[in-house]
This record gives sequence, C-alpha cells and structure tokens, in this order.
Amino acid sequence: MQTLRTLREVTELNTAGQETPREEKEFTRSGPHFSDRITADGRDGWPVEAGRYRLVVSRACPWASRALISRRLLGLEPALSLAVTDPIQDERSWRFTLDKGDRDPVLGIAFLSEAYDAREKEYPGGVSVPAIVDVPSGKLVTNDFQRLTLDFATEWTALHREGAPDLYPEEHRDEIDEVMEGVYQDVNNGVYLAGFAKHQHTYEDAYRALFARLDRLSERLATRRYLVGDTITEADIRLFTTLVRFDAVYNGHFKCNRNKLSEDRVLWGYVRDLFQTPGFGDTVDFDHIKRHYYQVHTAVNPTRIVPVGPDLSVWSTPHGREELGGRPFGDGTPPGPVPPGEEVPEAGRAR
Repeated sequence: MQTLRTLREVTELNTAGQETPREEKEFTRSGPHFSDRITADGRDGWPVEAGRYRLVVSRACPWASRALISRRLLGLEPALSLAVTDPIQDERSWRFTLDKGDRDPVLGIAFLSEAYDAREKEYPGGVSVPAIVDVPSGKLVTNDFQRLTLDFATEWTALHREGAPDLYPEEHRDEIDEVMEGVYQDVNNGVYLAGFAKHQHTYEDAYRALFARLDRLSERLATRRYLVGDTITEADIRLFTTLVRFDAVYNGHFKCNRNKLSEDRVLWGYVRDLFQTPGFGDTVDFDHIKRHYYQVHTAVNPTRIVPVGPDLSVWSTPHGREELGGRPFGDGTPPGPVPPGEEVPEAGRAR
C-alpha cells in the first residue's frame, strides 16, 4: 500500500497515474521503484544477514500481510525485526505512532518516508509497505512486494527455522506462478480496480473478472485442500490476504457485493482453515484493517464511519477441510508462538 507525498484525494493513495484529469483517471498499481533483492550471495549489494534488516508493515495492508505470514511460517522473526505502522496514514506517509515517542525504536524515524529519502533524496513516488530497511544506514532496500516473499522462501534459507515449510517448492513453481498471476490480476488487485473505479464500465469489468476468478478458485478448491499440491504454498498466502478482508471491507466498501465470502461454502471453509493454521490468523488485525480502509479512503467513505460488524467469532468455527487430506507444512512443522511484543492487540483479534 502506498502513500503519496503530497496532499491529494486519499482514494488515490494506491494509484500511480499519468497526468490526466482527475475525473478521467482510473486506478493503476505502480511497480516497485526500489527492486533490489536481498540474496544469499548479495549480488545486489544486500546479502542475507541476521539482524541487519527491518521489515516495515501495516497490518491493514494485504501486500504487507504476505510478508508477515511468510516471516512467521519460515521462522525468520529472530533474524528480521518487525516494525508495525499506524493503520491511519497522512500525507507524510506511514507513521510510527504506535511506538513510544511516535518513532520506530530501531530506526529512530517517525515516518517511513524518511527511509525512502535516505535512499533517494526527494524521491517523488509513493511510500509503500511492505518495505525492508537497512538498519545500519537507515536506507530503504526494497519495496518489491511481489518478489520479497519469494526471496524469503528461497534466498533466506540459511536463517529458516528448523522444520520450516517449503513455500515455493521447485517442482511446483510453474503451476504456482500461473495460479498466482490469475489471483493477482483478478482478486488481489481486482478488488482495488472495482473499489477505486471512476466509471461504471470500469467497475463492472473488474467486478465480473473478480467473481469469475473466485468461482474458478472455488471449483478448484472443492476437491483439494490447497491451491497447488498438498501443502501450503506462496499461492495460498497470496489468496488468503485478500479473502480474509473480503467480508470486512471489500464486499461493502469496494462494492464487491455479488455475495459475501461466507456465502461460498468452499472458499469460506478454505479461508477459515488457513486462518486457524498457526502463522495465518495470528497475524491478522481486523481493527487495523477496518479503520484503515474506512477512515483513509475518504472519497469512498466520506463519513469515515467504521462498521461494527461482521461478527469475528465465526473465524473459529469448524471448517471441515481436513477431510480433503493435505499436509499444511509438508514434512515440516508449525511455527512456534508469536514472539513477545508482536501479538495482535485484543481489539483486532477474532474471538
């Protein structure tokens, strides 16, 4: 998720656009400006190194949630520290107002934009999460949300916990990539295309593509527990982060309202199965999610009223997906408890 560096309509926070009249501009998602990779051999100048980097996320953001889940499943918490921003941004970017003194205790900055400026002075683009910052220099390393978690799975292996699952198994990568591309275009990004549409036809096109893809995914998951193979992979992480937000925000706020996710037996069972798997639901903060979407997107929700529902107790109800078989962690094991200080606050937990 991005924040623009100047005051504009808040609904354009995630847009990268050409200089066209505002009333004609449709939502587009920009690629990462900082696409350096942190690799085992350090070929981009950033070697994998325990304790050197800090992962900055918003728990509201589905793209950042991918990194949170991957980090948990792989056991990278001791090697890669975590900074969580306030879900409510302003024109100066993501803020560290959840921390004492309104500054990140490790980086010493008040706004994530300061790490961007340290890397490239007067960088004109959006300030996005997830982001990885080099602690010694205070410089942003990467904001490449598409590549970041794949590198966690393949380049950070020396720092994985014992029993970490293989989230991007080599023998299934072609299929995983194909599934993820459709999920990205029509679901992950599709909800934004619908929610930020400026014209009726644009909205309807995104709406139809979204639900057509969800129908295909529902059919696929009717006979298998996970998207690819019989274990959790990167593809499941990427689908989960949109589905877990669907009824709380996308169904109403973004007008993706053909049906609620809870009305699709297969997808509702699938997302609850993942939510109840260690490493997934224990990273989800529904309070941050709802407050961000309903209070930041003021052109979509000018009253800034945050809905009370939906009922979060349903997330702990039986899903019945075990009967499909599958091994969530393959030959590995579940992650351990959430590290102290990283727990989701009580206000945001499903009860």
